[in-house]
Amino acid sequence: MVHRPRTVAFDVVETLTSLEPLRGRFVEIGMDASTLERWFDRMLRDGMALTLAGDYEPFPVVAASALRVIGGGRLGDGDVQHVLDGLATLPAQPDAEQAMQVLADAGVAIVCLTNGVRESTEAFLGRTGLDRFVDQVISVTDVRMWKPPRAVYEHALARIGRPAADVALVAVHAFDCHGAHAAGLTTGWAGRLERHYAEIFTRADVIGDDLVEVARGLVDLPDRAAPSGGSPGGAG
Repeated sequence: MVHRPRTVAFDVVETLTSLEPLRGRFVEIGMDASTLERWFDRMLRDGMALTLAGDYEPFPVVAASALRVIGGGRLGDGDVQHVLDGLATLPAQPDAEQAMQVLADAGVAIVCLTNGVRESTEAFLGRTGLDRFVDQVISVTDVRMWKPPRAVYEHALARIGRPAADVALVAVHAFDCHGAHAAGLTTGWAGRLERHYAEIFTRADVIGDDLVEVARGLVDLPDRAAPSGGSPGGAG
């Protein structure tokens, strides 16, 4: 039985950060606004493919490569850079701050576990003020593989210093929750992006429409059972 986590690890890209402002940058380089979704899906696919092949490239490299592929090889370096420069200006999702506040008020520690680079993630947290909630940023660059292999989550547990049963992974991607579950973590999925939880993945322990609902659901999980025999110091 799952219980209230002591630490929550948030996925970052799309879970905490909004990619929506990049849509206009795609239009500015002559591409359709819907290219945003195609590009991000391609980037995830290519990062995972490298991991499956036993290789690794960091987020910025894979992001640029995916953009050139989606552009059919017709984009110049300036066009690619114009889109990628937008990554440094992305805002937080509207539900991110309130969700973190719910967890912080309940005494739950918060970390980030990202496919991105630690420095850019820390810059995002500082720019949006979310850094006041977050104890540390854990990047897949440390293990040189993109989520969701079990080793990524096991590395995060080692950095956090808690057993899997005391840690929850929160994401808007079902594949991320599936990988975290395989490593023994409690999982929380917010449906505002995918809307439907794919049946091929292990169902998340807590499901909500947004991050706030998920945070409240995690806090409402039962605390780890205290030893039987009455409360400490009680009159027997």
